[in-house]
Amino acid sequence: MLQHSFPVPQTPDRVVILGAGGFIGGAVLRRLAREQIPVLGLGRPGFDLFAPDASAKLGQALQPTDTLVFVSAKAPVKNAAMLLENLRMAEGVAGALQQRPVSHVVYISSDAVYKDSPEPLSEASCAEPGSLHGVMHLAREVLLRSVFTGPLALIRPTLVHGLEDPHNGYGPNRFRRLAAAGQEIVLFGEGEERRDHVAVEDIAELVLQVIRHRSRGIANATSGTVASFRELAEFCAGHFAPRVNIRGTPRSGPMPHDGYRPFAPSAALAAFPGFRFTPWREGLERACTATLRT
Repeated sequence: MLQHSFPVPQTPDRVVILGAGGFIGGAVLRRLAREQIPVLGLGRPGFDLFAPDASAKLGQALQPTDTLVFVSAKAPVKNAAMLLENLRMAEGVAGALQQRPVSHVVYISSDAVYKDSPEPLSEASCAEPGSLHGVMHLAREVLLRSVFTGPLALIRPTLVHGLEDPHNGYGPNRFRRLAAAGQEIVLFGEGEERRDHVAVEDIAELVLQVIRHRSRGIANATSGTVASFRELAEFCAGHFAPRVNIRGTPRSGPMPHDGYRPFAPSAALAAFPGFRFTPWREGLERACTATLRT
């Protein structure tokens, strides 16, 4: 579900990254820098999408030949106030694109836009979010489509792991840090939920390929395999000595996504034959080894 404007990859004139100081935005910036692609990184505090003049400032910074990568978000969205804040940010971007259209837009969305299903999800699955976080990303996608008529690529990652995660959310990033610090890992329930996890470096590599081909359409950023949170915790605990305890806890509500959220092979694999997603064991092995070295 990705279509290429350039069958042969081209180097863009410049890439502007909104949210360059964040987890995913920072990984994209570093990957582009290694290819010596000109990059303008924008983010707080120097650039504030909540400012009244955000649209005007962004419009002034953009050039017609730019690729704009929009990553900025306050996430995860937990309430109506956060939903509206994120839509305000997108409103500023939309206003800038109306003033100063660019050559290509890449939006980092989320797999949360999809309706839950026991069957593997794909880019063709129903976009009917069951959470405010998913509603936010889907609304942003629709807004971008409504104001930008050029090539628009929507990248929808699942749960993301990597060394630079600032959120320390429940999952492999937190498990690795707890194990390295010699602290107990506490699971929701018995950690039986099975989810897909993708390495942040894979998202950055996928964005690089999309930019070089000036691709349009939708691509999920998913590894294609699921693992339980118990498996992830055991894997992380096994890499540090002394091995920490892993403890389950009673659940206070139902398991998200009914405890299972698989994905079919991503459109990215068909669009970029040389591209691969890192298996979760390989990615966590790399992160744990890097943590041991620090």
